[in-house]
Amino acid sequence: MPVPIRRLFVALTLCCALVAGATACGSEKSSAKDTGAAQAVPAADSPSPSASPSAERQKLAKTRFVANAGLAAGATYQWIVKPWKAGKFKKGAKGRRTALIKAGLAGAFAYNRLKAAQKNAQGDPLLSKAIAPLSAGIDSLKNLPSKLRKGDGDAASSFDDIIGKVKGAGEDAGAPVKDQVPSGSQLAKG
Repeated sequence: MPVPIRRLFVALTLCCALVAGATACGSEKSSAKDTGAAQAVPAADSPSPSASPSAERQKLAKTRFVANAGLAAGATYQWIVKPWKAGKFKKGAKGRRTALIKAGLAGAFAYNRLKAAQKNAQGDPLLSKAIAPLSAGIDSLKNLPSKLRKGDGDAASSFDDIIGKVKGAGEDAGAPVKDQVPSGSQLAKG
């Protein structure tokens, strides 16, 4: 008797999935028709788009900037600054290899998030002006893992300085950044 119940359950699940998929596809087509009709009529009071393509406006630019910069700051503090202050990057230190691996992953993650935050900042006029001078500093963070392996203590300090400047720029533009330590899966994804 258990076999027919299983088959019934599988058949019912598949039917529900098909109905839900068909419903979703149907509403997508009708919404595309509605938006096409709405776009055909120009609005008299709509703002004109930005002249430069690099300053493309993003929806919720400040919120995205805060999230990305916060993740970069959290990863930097947790896996680069704290071990650096504890002396884990010095040659002969216990746990140095593990600390360097984590710092390398965190450095790549933070660099990725800072680049995303920089792109988000272009969607807001105040943020774009505040972040523009930091572009060279953000680009210089690419070499952090190799500098740490060589025992360069200034590498962690420069990373911390750039994060501090990004946080200060966000504060000045009305988008305060708070540290958010990323999960291990976020760190691994980059």
